[in-house]
Amino acid sequence: MNEFKSIRERIQSFPTGPGLYFMKGSKDEVLYIGKAKNLRSRVGSYFQLSSDIAESRGPKIVEMLNKVETVDYIETETEVDAMLKEARLIKDIRPVYNTDLVDDKTFPYLEITTSEDFPGVYITRKPREKGNRLFGPFASAKDLRGVFVELQKIFKFRSCTLDIRADDEKRRFFRPCILHNINQCVAPCGARIEQEEYRTIIKDLIKFLQSKRSIVLRQLQNQMDEAAKAREYEKAAMLRDRMSLIKKLDQRGEPDEDVQPEVFAQEPTDALIKLQKIIGSPNPIRIIEGIDIANIGGKEAVGSVVKFIDGRPFKAGYRRFKIKTVEGSDDYAMIAEVVKRRYRYALLGEELWPDLILIDGGLGQLHSAEAALKELFAVEHHEMTEKSKNNLKLAGIAKREEDLYLQGESKPLKLPRHSPALKLLQYVRDEAHRFAQHYFHILQRKKLLE
Repeated sequence: MNEFKSIRERIQSFPTGPGLYFMKGSKDEVLYIGKAKNLRSRVGSYFQLSSDIAESRGPKIVEMLNKVETVDYIETETEVDAMLKEARLIKDIRPVYNTDLVDDKTFPYLEITTSEDFPGVYITRKPREKGNRLFGPFASAKDLRGVFVELQKIFKFRSCTLDIRADDEKRRFFRPCILHNINQCVAPCGARIEQEEYRTIIKDLIKFLQSKRSIVLRQLQNQMDEAAKAREYEKAAMLRDRMSLIKKLDQRGEPDEDVQPEVFAQEPTDALIKLQKIIGSPNPIRIIEGIDIANIGGKEAVGSVVKFIDGRPFKAGYRRFKIKTVEGSDDYAMIAEVVKRRYRYALLGEELWPDLILIDGGLGQLHSAEAALKELFAVEHHEMTEKSKNNLKLAGIAKREEDLYLQGESKPLKLPRHSPALKLLQYVRDEAHRFAQHYFHILQRKKLLE
């Protein structure tokens, strides 16, 4: 382990708080991502002179450590932040020595269906596309289920999936379920509460989820103290457990920051059929690749390529390219570089061509990609060249207006906002953007802080 002397010295400068650590091999390749409550202690345990790694961690870790050339880290505010970021980065980067979290398993949300007359409250891994309010993702499904029960005891919201409408006069004849009988639901299904009063309950619940919950916790603490003084120990223990669960509401991320793209994927069949007609392809659209660029003032620029097969992300086909030939903030030239590097092997028949290449950008970015492909076709001569030229389609999708630019057309195409084809293209575009930005930005943020 003497060969790790420089790594051990570096670890001494690691913080003692929570975060993520990255075991890196040659060419800065990420071999393994882990989370830690104490970064210095956790990472240091891999490189202790007295430790028997083969015995304590297994031969796979020994194999990995023999390839490690450096170790990096990212601090997080909490252990929950570390857990959520670890899961996202492992899915994105797919380090060869991470065997967990590489599938599409997701963290749950607490969803409130605010668009309904009588909003329901649910635990879900597949939230609605719109008309809802999301809290989470939550780090522990078990803890969320426990706190959900306690929240329902306090706020008495409905958790059923009934279609309850305020103008339905027949509700007054409906018999509520057992939750109403045990005083855990105010039973809007049976017209036991007016719509305005029920919506006040939901507003209070949302306010409670957004706040520090100090008032409720203080009330529970007083009740627990009184129960303990009266020697009602079972009641005191129940109140203690309830307080513990409510505190776990803070063990969550934010929907916009801790994005789980897998959660919001749509059924793609209809979208792919419509997309084929829109772009005028003679063949079904099965493989789509999205391209985006991430940079800060032209420095440390990174290009991303994401692959979708039959409308769903194919993570093994994701690629990042560190921009090598472009200086400054020239997005057009960067896109051209990524296109040339990505499709050189496809032109030689060593990889499959996509049916559609989607560029994140407008007409200028699309023309840059087209020019780069023409240059490739002109330089490389292969039997697949003509077939590739005839079948391959390019498009660009611009942000804000969500205009779709098609190859050979100077004016954009405006698809209906709820078009399945547009939603699929947005998904590919957003995934390329997220993939380019996420790992790049958190590492860049760390460099800026240093």
